[in-house]
Amino acid sequence: QVQLVESGGGLVQAGDSLRLSCSPSGRSFDIYLMAWFRQAPGKEREHVAGIRWNDDNTYYVKGQFTISRDKAKNTMYLKMNSLKSEDTGVYYCAAKNSADASEYVYWGKGTKVTVSS
Repeated sequence: QVQLVESGGGLVQAGDSLRLSCSPSGRSFDIYLMAWFRQAPGKEREHVAGIRWNDDNTYYVKGQFTISRDKAKNTMYLKMNSLKSEDTGVYYCAAKNSADASEYVYWGKGTKVTVSS
């Protein structure tokens, strides 16, 4: 099992920046890819970005944020600049344990981001 814990959310004003963190524990050596998702109030969860754990190859679904990883700290980040009210939501990190996995098998409980306009 892998446990994922997000942190870094909070209440900010439009235009501000935040950096979210996600730290895996447990069988973190099982991780193949990690990603950020978000869910706005009343909306479906959406994919934001991901990073492959063995080579830090990244991809973006929502292009305004930056995903990164600190290997020494075994932590994934999502840097969010120029936040807008529509970025409000709960941000989740998730992990796949293989390239063949069709689903993300590990999920954190989320960290809430509220952007006031």
